[in-house]
Amino acid sequence: MGATEAKTVHSPALTYFSMLSLLSLCPPFVILLWYTMVHADGSVVQTWNFLKQHGLQGFLDIWPRPTAIAWKIIFVYGAFEAALQLILPGKRVEGPVSPTGHRPVYNANGMAAYFVTLVTYISLWWFEIFNPTVVYDHLGEIYSALIFGSLIFCVFLYIKGHVAPSSTDSGSSGNLIIDFYWGMELYPRIGKSFDIKVFTNCRFGMMSWAVLAVTYCIKQYEANAKVSDSMLVNTTLMLVYVTKFFWWEAGYWNTMDIAHDRAGFYICWGCLVWVPSIYTSPGMYLVNHPVNLGSQLALYILVAGILCIYINYDCDRQRQEFRRTSGKCKIWGKAPSKIEATYTTTSGETKTSLLLTSGWWGLARHFHYVPEILAAFFWTVPALFNHFLPYFYVVFLTILLFDRAKRDDDRCRSKYGKYWKLYCNKVPYKIIPGIY
Repeated sequence: MGATEAKTVHSPALTYFSMLSLLSLCPPFVILLWYTMVHADGSVVQTWNFLKQHGLQGFLDIWPRPTAIAWKIIFVYGAFEAALQLILPGKRVEGPVSPTGHRPVYNANGMAAYFVTLVTYISLWWFEIFNPTVVYDHLGEIYSALIFGSLIFCVFLYIKGHVAPSSTDSGSSGNLIIDFYWGMELYPRIGKSFDIKVFTNCRFGMMSWAVLAVTYCIKQYEANAKVSDSMLVNTTLMLVYVTKFFWWEAGYWNTMDIAHDRAGFYICWGCLVWVPSIYTSPGMYLVNHPVNLGSQLALYILVAGILCIYINYDCDRQRQEFRRTSGKCKIWGKAPSKIEATYTTTSGETKTSLLLTSGWWGLARHFHYVPEILAAFFWTVPALFNHFLPYFYVVFLTILLFDRAKRDDDRCRSKYGKYWKLYCNKVPYKIIPGIY
């Protein structure tokens, strides 16, 4: 994959515009979202009126300065997760072969790290050693510190990519902004075994989602001496989703995030800042806005959400099983239908891939995004519809996954050529069967 691979999907002008917009707009948006959820009653109008009245100075006033306690919380959490990533035993797993013929090797201990993290965190609260409400009370400062700290980290990745790349899967596009935004290295590591993308994406980003979901629940309990059913549904569904993620973590290492997108601002800053702030935002809203759904409605939402998460998992499981057995497996009780596609690597080798065209993957080429978006809707809907902002994550996720489907299709079209055309004829819909 050339360093410019990911940039050719849209026109150069649009690419530059979107890169510069995201680099400049995402950091202030994180702060505005936090401020609106926590201090402006979840009301976009209230925040807008405040900014209209006080202008830029008002915005600078609400931007919390990173404090010593914020840095300490981030450092302790990061060091703890890094230690678990290095120390905990796990199965040796090989990633997909990269275009330059490199095959990364991982230690699959995500589920163990997830279990140890949650048990440790809840135990610290239970035995009154550390109160998670401290995290919530300093959330703005933590996000602020993460914004700046992660930008510095992305500069480190950029320099490392130039000076000391970890593998042959690295290179420059010749453009500083593109290199910084999309990244230089596909598999950056510190030493032989500490994989930076596994840390940023899985152990820091996804793990923080679960930790913050629990934090919001405990904060509401400490404030109101009870937890609302809406918060319970939200927290349960988020934890089920994150548990599914770590259960399937080795499968995640075969996806676009790890195997195609390089380690730059887009992926790493996104996982270090955007995931803990935006992905957890429905729970952040519910802390101060407990909704009483009633047990029947709460149960319906919970079951619907769990069903969506299960279908999302089963889609990934089906494809993984199909790849693992080279198509010699049963899908929905019968032999899978498939297309055998040949392609040429950058080094000129001819290789073969199997494209699955039955089961969930016969419904649409990216059908697994449908239950993922619906799951996000179900863990947000306990907030009901007084404010739009809790639904920002659902809207963002929809845009992200539709864009990812386009990038993935474009990449596969250039990789497989006529076989991809054949595949698209057999599975004509991109995401939503019968519609799109």
